[in-house]
Amino acid sequence: MQIPAGVREGQLIRLAGQGSPGIGSGPAGDLFLEVHLKPHPRFRVDGRDVLMELPLAPWEAALGAVVPVELPDGSRLKVRVPPGAQSAGELVVRGKAIPGNPPGDLHLNLRVVLPAADTPRAKELYETMARDLKFDPRAARGG
Repeated sequence: MQIPAGVREGQLIRLAGQGSPGIGSGPAGDLFLEVHLKPHPRFRVDGRDVLMELPLAPWEAALGAVVPVELPDGSRLKVRVPPGAQSAGELVVRGKAIPGNPPGDLHLNLRVVLPAADTPRAKELYETMARDLKFDPRAARGG
């Protein structure tokens, strides 16, 4: 049996004549299957929308970038991240989630990932930023 594209959590699929035999010599009844989606480690489904996390390097978030995103069907999409993007921000790509009328949207939850200061050069770059940027994230958030 092929599951139709765009099927949603909790939806019933009717298989005509594939149920239990009827009483006496009656024809077989219909079989109803209730759809349940197996959880995925990277994607979460909300109706027809798909939600996923999009990890970003600090320079991609600060400067803006075009980054590849792998969709649930295995295809790739390039998404433009605007300059100044922040962790916990969201990008929405319309119509790129579960097919339907209308198709669902892909919600990308942004997460800035910091590189480790585990080499002398990386440590030097962090020290340069600390000295030259004069940035206090607690003051920037008002706390």
